[in-house]
Amino acid sequence: MVRTAMILALALAASGCGYNQLVSEREGVDASWSEVENQLQRRNDLVPNLVSTVKGFAAQEKDVLIRVTEARSRVAGAGTPQQTMEASNQLSSALSRLLLVVERYPDLKSNQNFLRLQDELAGTENRLAVARKRYNDAVRTFNTTAKKFPTNLMAGLFGFSVRDYFEAPESAQEAPVVEF
Repeated sequence: MVRTAMILALALAASGCGYNQLVSEREGVDASWSEVENQLQRRNDLVPNLVSTVKGFAAQEKDVLIRVTEARSRVAGAGTPQQTMEASNQLSSALSRLLLVVERYPDLKSNQNFLRLQDELAGTENRLAVARKRYNDAVRTFNTTAKKFPTNLMAGLFGFSVRDYFEAPESAQEAPVVEF
């Protein structure tokens, strides 16, 4: 028992404790996740306007519009980062299908309201990609620190568990098919 305590004390002294570093990096992960949520909210706010604009031109494409609306609702109702990631990936897929539908409607593509919304959505998707990358960078830094010896001892002692990365869904590997 004394030997274990001495080894633990020596490891803590050698590591500079590591607790403060773990706290700082965990806060970085949480801040990065907040930015992802901020960009997801921005996208969720834009989607109803985009859907409403497209509805006027593409009334027969109800299925795609319903999928976008349902996916948006799942993002808004997600409770955990993992649920949010899954719902966001579903929304990304649905939005891709929606933008493919738009290709069939030349009048819609020239509508100023739609063009402005499409630009906003593209900008939001870019911001979201950057926020996801920053989140994953923060997760990588935190997870690496939490797994390295001797900081892993401190992480285990104080309940610092590794975080999940924000990963693209399998469907993102396939290019969408455009048919006219």
